[in-house]
Amino acid sequence: MTQSITQHVPERLGNVFVREDWDNLTFRVDREAYRSAEVFAAERERVWMKTWVYLGHETEIPRNNDYRVRVIAGKPLIFVRDNEGKIRVFLNSCPHRGTTLCREAEGNSRHLQCFYHAWTFTTSGEIAAIPGEDAYDFSRDFRDSVKLRAVPRVDSHEGFVFISFAEEGPSLEEHLGAAADVISMATEQSAAGMVALPGIQRYGIKGNWKLAVENAMDGYHFAPTHNTFVGYLRETGFHVTDDDQYGYNLGNGHSMLVLTGHNGRLGMLWEPRFGEEEKERTRKTREEMAARLGRERADTVGDASRILFVFPNLLLFDLEALTIRQLEPLAAGETDVRAWQYVPTDESDQAREIRLRTMASFVGPGGLATPDDIEAYEAVQRGIVATAGDRRGINDYSDMSRGMISEVRGEKGRSIDEGQMRTFWRHWSRAVGEVNGSAEEDQS
Repeated sequence: MTQSITQHVPERLGNVFVREDWDNLTFRVDREAYRSAEVFAAERERVWMKTWVYLGHETEIPRNNDYRVRVIAGKPLIFVRDNEGKIRVFLNSCPHRGTTLCREAEGNSRHLQCFYHAWTFTTSGEIAAIPGEDAYDFSRDFRDSVKLRAVPRVDSHEGFVFISFAEEGPSLEEHLGAAADVISMATEQSAAGMVALPGIQRYGIKGNWKLAVENAMDGYHFAPTHNTFVGYLRETGFHVTDDDQYGYNLGNGHSMLVLTGHNGRLGMLWEPRFGEEEKERTRKTREEMAARLGRERADTVGDASRILFVFPNLLLFDLEALTIRQLEPLAAGETDVRAWQYVPTDESDQAREIRLRTMASFVGPGGLATPDDIEAYEAVQRGIVATAGDRRGINDYSDMSRGMISEVRGEKGRSIDEGQMRTFWRHWSRAVGEVNGSAEEDQS
């Protein structure tokens, strides 16, 4: 299913922001990649507008005519289930004069009406009514010309909805590759199915979006940065270790950490802080999974925590609870984050309460991990100002060389190494390419 980050296989790089030296076993990223408005603009054009990006989960709009308003790649969108139950995605802009059509964050309505001139549309995008339509040539051609503007491509995997602003390109299946099976493993945790709970955790970060990716794929920082949480786990009787934890390259810029020693998982792996009743429920859930999926697949799904990154904006934290996290870059030094809880549809109220409380204690915006992480990458964003413009040697580069010697030796990539970040940056460099004559500025 996955390729462990184990081997030194040189890959073509796409720009000089990434410097990979296999002779000296160093991998460095020019910090201008985090600061530059020109780089950000190139990313928006060459990555976000061309590849598949994660929009949301089908269960967020369970009923016909449910809609959610979302911004992806800076574009306001309407994510809607039409009157026939089909998932559709439209630009949130009235075809008449461009006014924002849906001004509420969510709702349910058979018709979407612009407040400015009252042009009205069905949830399938057709024009339903125009005040004073006798002033128009209301022919079929005209009606077609004033439909809502649909996003060129929409597709889903296991209910995870992705969009592409490019009319042509690889299919979603091709884009996801090996990452698709990791998403499937999350959905297989319940025979009754999984649902994204209503409500969004949303917060802003004063940092570049790529720092959020690095942080999620960085097992190296766990013990020093989250020492309060590590101490808490040990006090509750859970043994914390970095042994037998690995990083995987899933291709196309996607990567995954497999973690076996950081925490338990609701319904999958019991730990003392979950309580005795949850211990029995976990046993029954694992028995049901083995009967439904087969023992080998059930153990693969249930035995280890995972953090999945799907390039460029989806993070799936399958830890003590299951969190979907979406990145929305606003500027070179500013990122919005949205997060949903992904839960079994038939989970008891008691188990749900434990799940949400446990989630909030670690990966929630006020937990023992996320504030640490936000401060870490905001501190990076603040700190890289210090070396801006200093082109002496490697002063203005960030180092991600940890574990390269293991790649040369053909050893399995550890979660506490930086192979996952190198996987991301190699793909990023090829997707973005050179920016504003950066090739001429290369001093390597």
